[in-house]
Amino acid sequence: MKHAFVGGWVVLLLVTLGGCARQLERHEFTHPQMGTRFRLVLYAPDQAAASRAAGVAFDRIDQINAALSDYLPGSELNRLAATAGTGYRFPASRDLWTVLSKAQEVSRRSGGAFDVTVGPVIRLWRQARRARRLPEEKRLEKARMAVGFRHIHLDPMTHTVTLDAPDMRLDLGGIAKGYAGAEALAAMKQLGVDRALIECGGNPVLGDPPPDRDTWTIALMPLPGRKPAESGEDPANSSGGAPIYVRLKNIASSTSGDAFQHVDIGGVRYSHIIDPRTGMALTNGVAATVICPDAALADALSTACCVMAPDKAMKLIESYPDTAAMIVRNVDGKIETYFSPHFPAHSDKP
Repeated sequence: MKHAFVGGWVVLLLVTLGGCARQLERHEFTHPQMGTRFRLVLYAPDQAAASRAAGVAFDRIDQINAALSDYLPGSELNRLAATAGTGYRFPASRDLWTVLSKAQEVSRRSGGAFDVTVGPVIRLWRQARRARRLPEEKRLEKARMAVGFRHIHLDPMTHTVTLDAPDMRLDLGGIAKGYAGAEALAAMKQLGVDRALIECGGNPVLGDPPPDRDTWTIALMPLPGRKPAESGEDPANSSGGAPIYVRLKNIASSTSGDAFQHVDIGGVRYSHIIDPRTGMALTNGVAATVICPDAALADALSTACCVMAPDKAMKLIESYPDTAAMIVRNVDGKIETYFSPHFPAHSDKP
């Protein structure tokens, strides 16, 4: 059966420029990395200070990408993968150790709904999207043999990682961007620039709010069939429904869904999100937004919420302090929306 399309959630960052303290000016920068674009908004005394802060932030993102990319042949992540099945205890850097530790935590608590070992299966589905045909069943079954978060062993005493199954490939795409955004903000804070936000693919990591403001205001909007709106676009002009506005600071928001990465094969819509437990791409038309103090966890949890049943996903979210979620599902053409108990107050007006 062909599933109706559920648009993803796009974050529109709304910043009121009037009334800002004169000593701080608004500056905006962009930086391509990790297969997408990081957008940075910060407040600094002048252009020179702003450029220094942006340079430090983007250098940190580049450093993380060099370690955690599964595309760069010499990355630390790929060097780790080369040891799979050998029993070698790989000494991990702080970045790799931190991200894998957080990933394993979410994997355990979600029952494997989030799993960075799904790399071999993701590669097959990438090929399937390009060829517009399903992966061969035998190849998919073989790839699944290398999938399972329990194949990763972390030794906290030595900060070493062991991959115990041959042909394992790790994919950190569902957690590394959030981690990179948070690290970029932390790097800028060391220079005294803490009124800033950085967003990647519409997912913001928020620092202190703009001058003379108590919070940042973001809009979460369902936009079926559209590309992400540019900042400043009137939400009333979008065809995907009314936005939901929330006011936040010093926190992260992450959205996962099939709005812009999917393929239709045989009348069925297949998401880019894979259920690691089955090796199959999702076909249930779902999007999830998670708000969490830890940007890496927000990233991972939003993916897990797409894979899990809504009731189990909400139990998972409630087990994390100061964390909330919104899940939108298409059930036989009917849109169902779920909010966790602590989802922040929201309105239809900025």
